Amino acid sequence: MTDPIADFLTRIRNAAKANHKVVEAPSSKIKKEITKILYDQGYILAYKFYTDEKGHEQIKIALKYHPQTKLCAIKNLTRVSRPGLRRYSSASDMPRVLNGLGIAIVSTSKGILTDKAAREANVGGEVLCFIY
Repeated sequence: MTDPIADFLTRIRNAAKANHKVVEAPSSKIKKEITKILYDQGYILAYKFYTDEKGHEQIKIALKYHPQTKLCAIKNLTRVSRPGLRRYSSASDMPRVLNGLGIAIVSTSKGILTDKAAREANVGGEVLCFIY
């Protein structure tokens, strides 16, 4: 697998479109940070990091749905920077997703941050994905 972050985002996207309640994926440090940001921003209901019977770390994510309309909180999840074409942005040129209604997740020198937090910390970095 050449792009594990894209695989992680695709698993979440596919589970949301199929109306699954839970999605599991292999774990890494970047995926853990992305999961924490999704939880803090209210896009997922809960998450759990655990080790399976083979000793591999896994992430279990409970997706969030609207109680009446049964629509997933994640409408779109797009990978921006990829191994074939990296996308970097400075703090002043940080992209705004849906004019501030969505978030961009950015890998900076201060860790994995949202676009708003990166602007406040005045740091740029690699734009990993857009979520709304």
